Amino acid sequence: MPDASRDLVANTNGEITRLVERLHRRYLDLIRYELSKLGIDEINSMQALLLMNVQDRDVTIRDLVDRGYHVGSNVTYNVRQLVDCGYIIQNRSEHDRRSVRIHATEKGQELCKSLLELEMHHASSIIGEPNDIESARKYLRELERIWSDSIQFGRG
Repeated sequence: MPDASRDLVANTNGEITRLVERLHRRYLDLIRYELSKLGIDEINSMQALLLMNVQDRDVTIRDLVDRGYHVGSNVTYNVRQLVDCGYIIQNRSEHDRRSVRIHATEKGQELCKSLLELEMHHASSIIGEPNDIESARKYLRELERIWSDSIQFGRG
């Protein structure tokens, strides 16, 4: 006879996985709405999300891909759009001319500030205990680690 608690964990884990995907799409919708409110129509929500992952740090495009924030060729296209619209600056590395470092411009940092304020507003609306939120974060980090290990080490 199957272990009922194991089935519950498996079903809940599957539900959480699908919820994360829906939350990602809903978050992009929220960013799209905020961009519209701000009168920004030159970039899309995915580009704004990429900008949020850069913020005031100096990173390489490879860093964004390696961290799993964005996928390959789309990153290059989206970075080019952000550069063309004045949200980020890119510079070639002095040591490796193939490597490009990017960081947000003042215009980009202002947009990040607006989007961070939006995140803070929504965070203040969450009804829950800090321990519950921390537990959810730990669970999602562990799920990310398991999936990454499965891909990297071929464990399915």
